[in-house]
Amino acid sequence: MSLLVDSHCHLTLLEPDINDILAEARNNDVGHLLCVSVDLDTFPDILSLARQYPQVSASVGLHPNSGTVNEPSAEVLSTLAADAEVVAIGETGLDYYRNQGDLGWQQERFRTHIRVAKNCKKPLIIHNRDSSKDLINIMQEEGAEEVGGVMHCFVDDWHTAKQAMAMNFYISFSGIVTFKNAQPVQEVAKRIPRDRLLVETDSPYLAPVPFRGKTNQPAYVRHVAEFLAQLRGEPYADLAKQTTDNFYTLFTLARKPAIT
Repeated sequence: MSLLVDSHCHLTLLEPDINDILAEARNNDVGHLLCVSVDLDTFPDILSLARQYPQVSASVGLHPNSGTVNEPSAEVLSTLAADAEVVAIGETGLDYYRNQGDLGWQQERFRTHIRVAKNCKKPLIIHNRDSSKDLINIMQEEGAEEVGGVMHCFVDDWHTAKQAMAMNFYISFSGIVTFKNAQPVQEVAKRIPRDRLLVETDSPYLAPVPFRGKTNQPAYVRHVAEFLAQLRGEPYADLAKQTTDNFYTLFTLARKPAIT
């Protein structure tokens, strides 16, 4: 049996008891979860979960939409990232959908995260919305290929996917790929090489069919994986094993469960 990995979730934003969430995940063969940071205020809670539960890993970073009075320096982020429970840097990137005007501050924040990732030799978790050209350019300019990472919740075109994969990045699909109006994303998902594919929930957001519109949770990553297997014409067991192997190939510091 191959246990799935939810490569991107936000456990601190889920209201049910964490033990119930993890039990439901396990009941759906989800053996590991990467709890992703979006701001530094909640990072201690994420770190606490990772220390308490061996099936949870942590990242550290500041989401491009997260406002802050004091922008954290590379030194501050590097210090936080040095913790052994932190397996990745992010969520970071660019978002031109929710932010308007001069976004130089957002681009500089992204550059800082890439530099921190290179300094601590940990992969990046990339958020991209309506910003593909600038995002790829900054990744290339800053040498993001040195650490690689994942393009999380991918909804872009094949050209963007190819550019990211050329820089040692994986492509992760969320519940969006199961939506009826997601044909362009589904066409890209069919073309991603098996050894570059990841699955995620981004819970509590973006619940897959048949739970669309409800609160998402890590257990539902199974529905994403099952849909992708059918879409790609692959046995579910093969896709589950491949995406799990891919996760541990990328996030080398994440603890593997006893059964994989």
